[in-house]
Amino acid sequence: MSTCCAYFFGGVFMVVRCRLGDIMKQRGLTNKDVVELTGVSRNTITSLAANATKRIDYDTIEGLCKGLGITPGELIEFAPDNQ
Repeated sequence: MSTCCAYFFGGVFMVVRCRLGDIMKQRGLTNKDVVELTGVSRNTITSLAANATKRIDYDTIEGLCKGLGITPGELIEFAPDNQ
């Protein structure tokens, strides 16, 4: 899992990661599908789905949440780094 932000928290390395790739896979969505549903650019979708970005704008989070019918908590997680 690639990620942009790792933290040592409670004796465990934790990472902030975007779950967009997981959500797309679960729903059988392509990048093109997500672009059409959300209005977010293809390059942004590609980067977020691969966890290859260092930041995400509020407008992007809003577009993804509205277009996919999810909450920010479903999109972004803070989880143990299993690498």
